[in-house]
Amino acid sequence: MVDEKTQSLRDHVVMLEAGAPVSAVAFLGKTPAIVLDGGEILLGEHGAQTRVAAHPDGAILVTAQAGKAVVTGGDDGRVVRTDATGACEEISATKGRWIDALTARDDGAIAWACGKDVFCRDAKGATKRVSAPTTARGLVFTPKGYRVAMAYYGGAALWFPNTESPPEAFEWKGSHLDVTVSPDGRFLVTSMQENALHGWRIADKAHMRMSGYPAKVRSMSWSADGFWLATSGADSCVIWPFKDKDGPMNKQPRELAARKAKVARVACNSKALLLAIGFEDGWILLVRLNDGSEMLVRRPDGDRSPITALVWSNDGTRLLFGTEAGEAGLLTLP
Repeated sequence: MVDEKTQSLRDHVVMLEAGAPVSAVAFLGKTPAIVLDGGEILLGEHGAQTRVAAHPDGAILVTAQAGKAVVTGGDDGRVVRTDATGACEEISATKGRWIDALTARDDGAIAWACGKDVFCRDAKGATKRVSAPTTARGLVFTPKGYRVAMAYYGGAALWFPNTESPPEAFEWKGSHLDVTVSPDGRFLVTSMQENALHGWRIADKAHMRMSGYPAKVRSMSWSADGFWLATSGADSCVIWPFKDKDGPMNKQPRELAARKAKVARVACNSKALLLAIGFEDGWILLVRLNDGSEMLVRRPDGDRSPITALVWSNDGTRLLFGTEAGEAGLLTLP
C-alpha cells in the first residue's frame, strides 16, 4: 500500500506531450516510440520528437515490436513497419478489413490476423496463411521455435507456419482474447471475455483455471526469470506462479500494490525482478518481486485517465508510458 514512506522516482520522469490517446509504446533501439490511436507514431525524446503518419487514413488498432522497428495494424487493413528513422514499409494491405491481432519477433518475423485468416511472414519475407476456427483475437510467437500461438472463440492453437500440418488445438469453451506463452515454452495462457484466465500445460494439455478477477484481464507480463505471470484486472496486481511443473494448478496467486483503483497495464523488467504497474486512475508504481517494496513513478496532478501503455527498454534502465488522455512520460532509473 502506498504511504508517505514509499520511495518516489517522480523527479526522474520526463513528461512528453503525445497530443492524442496513446495505444502502445516501444523502444526502437534507444529511440522511444509512442503509438497514437489516430494513426501517428511519435519518435524521439523530449525536444527532439518527430511525428510519422504510419496510417494516415485510419486508426491504429494493434501494435507489436519487431527488433528495432514497430509494426502496426489498423482499421485501414494495412500492416506497416516503422523504424527509428521514421521510414515506413507496408507489409500488407487488405482493403475493407481490419487487422484484429498482431505479433512480431526480434528477427523481423510478423504475424497478423484479419478475421479468421492468420498470416505469418518470416524474416526473409515469405508469407504463409492458415484459417482459425473463428476470428483470431490474440497472437504471439512462442519463445522457442518458429511457431505462432493464437486465441479465438472456443480456445487456442499452436501453428508451425513452415509445415503443412494444421494448427494444434487447445479447447476450452468461451471467448479467448489475448494469448501468451511462458518463456520456457511449457505453458499456454489466454485471457477471456469473462473475468478469468485459462491455461494449458502444452505437453499434455492439462487445464489451468485462473479466476476471481473483478474485471477483464487485458495485460499480462512474464517476470525476468519466467517464474511469475503478472496480470491486470483487479485492485492489486495478481501474479501467478509458474516455476513448478504444474504451474499455478492448486496454488494461490500473489497480490501486490493494492490500491483503490484497478490495474490497467503491467510490464516486467527483462533484466531484474522488477514490475511496473499502471492503474486506471493514472498512477504508476514499480514493485520489487522479491520483497514487494513499492516505488512511486507517477501520481497525476491533472490527467487521471488510465495508463494505456507501459514498456521497458531492452537494458532495463528506462520505462516509457502513455495515457488515454494523450500524455506520456519517460522514467530513467537512477
